[in-house]
Parts: sequence; C-alpha cells; structure tokens
Amino acid sequence: MLNYRAPIREIRFVLNEVFGIPALWASLPKLAESVDPDTVDAILEEAGKITSGVIAPINRTGDEQGCKWNDGAVTTPEGFKEAYQTIVDGGWNGLGGNPGFGGMGMPKTLVAQFEEMLQASNMALGLAPMLTAGACLALDAHGSEELKAKYLPSMYSGLWSGAMNLTEAHAGTDLGIIRTKAEPNDEEGSYIVTGTKIFITWGEHDMVENIIHLVLAKLPDAPKGPKGISLFLVPKLLVNEDGCVGERNGVTCGSIEKKMGIKGSATCVMNFDGAKGWLVGEPHKGLAAMFTMMNYERLGVGIQGMGAAEASLQSARNYALERLQSRAPTGAQQPEKAADPLIVHPDVRRMLLTMKSYVEGGRAFSTYVAQWLDIAKYTGDKERRLQAEQMVALLTPVAKAFLTDRGLEVCIIGQQVFGGHGYVREWGQEQLVRDVRITQIYEGTNGIQALDLMGRKVVLNQGRFFELFAQEVAEFIEINQTNTAVQPYLEPLAAALKQLESVTEYVIKSAAEDPNEVGAASVDYLDLFGLTALAYMWARIVKAAAPKADGDSFGFYSGKLKTARFYYDRLLPKTVSLAQAIFNGSDSIMTSTENEF
Repeated sequence: MLNYRAPIREIRFVLNEVFGIPALWASLPKLAESVDPDTVDAILEEAGKITSGVIAPINRTGDEQGCKWNDGAVTTPEGFKEAYQTIVDGGWNGLGGNPGFGGMGMPKTLVAQFEEMLQASNMALGLAPMLTAGACLALDAHGSEELKAKYLPSMYSGLWSGAMNLTEAHAGTDLGIIRTKAEPNDEEGSYIVTGTKIFITWGEHDMVENIIHLVLAKLPDAPKGPKGISLFLVPKLLVNEDGCVGERNGVTCGSIEKKMGIKGSATCVMNFDGAKGWLVGEPHKGLAAMFTMMNYERLGVGIQGMGAAEASLQSARNYALERLQSRAPTGAQQPEKAADPLIVHPDVRRMLLTMKSYVEGGRAFSTYVAQWLDIAKYTGDKERRLQAEQMVALLTPVAKAFLTDRGLEVCIIGQQVFGGHGYVREWGQEQLVRDVRITQIYEGTNGIQALDLMGRKVVLNQGRFFELFAQEVAEFIEINQTNTAVQPYLEPLAAALKQLESVTEYVIKSAAEDPNEVGAASVDYLDLFGLTALAYMWARIVKAAAPKADGDSFGFYSGKLKTARFYYDRLLPKTVSLAQAIFNGSDSIMTSTENEF
C-alpha cells in the first residue's frame, strides 16, 4: 500500500539551493514584505503534514468507492468532505490568491510546491482546489469589480468551488464549434445560458455550499469559430445581494463518467437549462479569458504528473530496498539472508535511477517555470516582464506534456519494480498508473501541447521565444567553465543545446515550404526540448549539490551528483534519435493513403 510522505527536504533544496528563490522574492518589491523565510518554512511543514497525514490515507478508499450519482446529486467518497474541510480550514484554497479578496498572495514558486504535495497525495481530491484556484485567477484577471467582490472571497475561502466548462460531445479541442448559447437577459445585466458540457471535473459534488461554473458559450451575434466565444460565470446556486446563496439556478448534473482512473473525483455531464449567468470579460473574447485559467491548469497538470511520479518512486524505492530476490551478479551482498534485496540488481537500479532522474529534474523544471511566472507577475521592469511572459509561453506546453509523459513512464516503471505485485491493488502502483494517465489527455492533449510549442511558440515567431531559453543555457555554460564540479556536464549540455538549435532552425525553414512539417515534428520536438531542459536543470542541481557532497554521510548531495551522471549517460542520449527523426521530415508520415492504414 502506498505510504506517501511529502519530500520537504527535496523541495527546500530546489527552492533554496538550486534556484535561490528567497533572493528572487526579496528582489521583487510586491513580494519582499509578504514572504519571509519563517512563513515559507511554516507553510511547507504544514502542507507536508496535511497531505501526508490527512489526504494521502484516503486516496485508495476514494479510488475504491468512487463518487456516486443519484438524481443529479453527487456524493463523494468517505472522508473526502472532511479532508476538503481541512484544506479549507488551513486557507490552502487561497494560498496564491489576490489578498484584496481574501487570498494569501503567496508566489507561484511556493504554491507549486504545495500543489505537488497535494497532487501526489491524492490526485482525485487535489483537482478540486486546483480548479478553484484557476477559476479564481481567470475571474480576477477578467471579471468586473462587482463579480470579483461577489464571488472571489467565498471561492478563496473554500466555501465555494470553481469548475471550468469547455468541452461538448461534438467539440473537444475545436472549441470554435461549440453550441452552448447565451442570450441577453434584461434582469441585472445577466444572460440566459443553455447547453450541455461534458468531462467537467468536480462540476457537481457535496463538499461545498456552491459551485461557480465558468462556461464558454456563444452570443446570438457571435462570429463563427473561436472568435465568437464568450465566457460566462454561472453559479449552481444564485447569490443574493448580501452574499448568501439563494435559489437553485438552471444548472444540473446529468450523469458522471465511469473512468479508468481518478475515480474519487466526479467527472460530470453538466446541463445548463436557461441558467442565469454573467459575462466575464468582453463579448467574443472568452477564449482568451479562459486561457488564463487553462494555462494555470496546464502547469498544474504537469505538476500532477510529477506528483504521481514522486509517489511511485517512494514506493518502488522502499520495495527495492526491502524485497529479497536472488543474489547480486558479483556475489552475495547479504549472505546471512536467503537472498539479496532487489536494489543490488543492475536493471532495478536502472529503473530507480530513471525514476529519480525524471522526478527530481521535473521538480526543478516546474519550479523553474513557476519562477518565470513570479517574475512576470511581480517585477516592475517592463522589459523583464516581457521576457518572463515569453518564457512562460514557451515553457508551459513543455511543462504540461513532458512532465506528464514522464509521469506515466515513472509510474509504469515503479509498477515494473514490483513485478507481479505491482499489477494488483494491494501496493497502489496500479492506481497510480490509472490515475496519472488522464494527465496526458485533459487540459489539451499532449499532442496539442506539442503543436502549440512547435507551431505557435517557435515557428510563428521564428524562434524568438526559443532564443531566450537558448541564450540562458549558453550563458550558464559560459559562466561555469571554471567550475570543476560542473565541467563534465558542460560539453554534453552544449551539444544538446546546439542540436536543439539546429532542429529548431530546420523546422522553421521547412515549415515555410511544407505546413505538415510542424505537426510531423511537434511531439518529437517537445520531447527533445524537455530532455535538453532537464539536462540544464541537472547541471544546476550539480552546481548546488557539489560543494556539500564531501562528507555527506546521508547521501543526499552525493546522490544528486550520481543521478546527474546517470541522466547524462543514459537518458540525455535519447535526444540524438529524436533529432534524427525530425530531420527525416514529414514524408514517411504523410504519403500513406487512407486505405493503406
């Protein structure tokens, strides 16, 4: 059975030693006064306690019981309401929220660490506060002052939750063809919203007083396609002038999905039958407003993938240290026992080091992206803000897709470490595999993320965003030429970067002649980018760990150096085959006729 423990030391290492995040916070005037070391330590410790002690223990029962639907009402698994209330009581729903409406205003670099712990402990339950936080962000960025004052305080407090309503049965990624409509209503400047949405996570449940739906719909005069989409706030229960909930709105849950994983969360079919809603932002610009929430969730989903991977690593590592199976190739390591532990076998070590490489490198990468989000939000330097915004745009699809692809890979590897025991329910690995699988699908499939990276974030701007990242890595290589600990990694990192630059240049040039080149290259390109980015992360980890590795009796810092070597020796070389596949072009993909499939 899974026994998740929040990796507080690993998190502190990334924040304090790899990135020096406290210095970043101190340099940003809007954060300098509100974020101090004692507060951060208290937040991390308390987050570790509730995720490990309260939320993780109900992960398996939530999977086994699932949510129940009865005549439109959804009942959550045993213990979920109480655990959610623990989240609410601690103020976690508003951790990164606007202080003007009751949020705590903590930076994303700190919030991301809580999100990892929450998602690793119980992904199904963790989706509820995650979606509420994203809905709050979109409402705060695009809603009127009246809407913000009326809804944000109760959403930040956790009294109400949020849900995003995009997908329809006939319209998944192609939101331009949605049919949900909104017609002006003379009363209170509201609109009447009618339509059906599917795959709505936590669209209905019994953990909160009210659920605030952000719904994409089209006005009567809407242009065709995505330029005709508007965004509406539609509450489950209407809210009176005094802020208390009133009568039921025309919002009902028609059913909940029977799913492969995350069974403890309700994935709903939501019916809007003449429901009263309010416009968020400008007419016909709802997709841009909703992208504020979607991009927040995309990084969150990447963190989900790494959270599940961390849980898998913890379990597999413990099992490999305890499970006795055969003798080491070099002879008995524990001759007093019937066999040696699994950890002595080279292939088991390969699996564990692969898991460790992706988990710890992935944590660094998600924190790296969060760092740019903080700079974009809090810096007063316009040029620096623009750079940060462009870096966030470039890195977000990589964080979502690469981290979730690796998350599934790490969960499967963890299952493999257990052998047959990993395939049965007892040890929890099969649940992790089922749960993490959705992260590659929702919030835009990973294929869509790759198209976004390759098409919009690289080709469309002729590699301008990419050059910001490439320049930073090149500067790191130049600055650390005399650092003896980092030196062994600089040449392979430079080679990987040069290869990525060559591939980027090739696709930009080829796409001008063949539009299929973008789609043909995109998934391999995202993997190539992600592997190179993690190489950069591991080089930074080595720089932070090396001075403390000598005399490290616990193996924390020395283990970082050895994992970095494994990553560079065994995982980074995958970039060579990815680059070659891209250079081979789109022809072998596009020449097959339909009947040849």
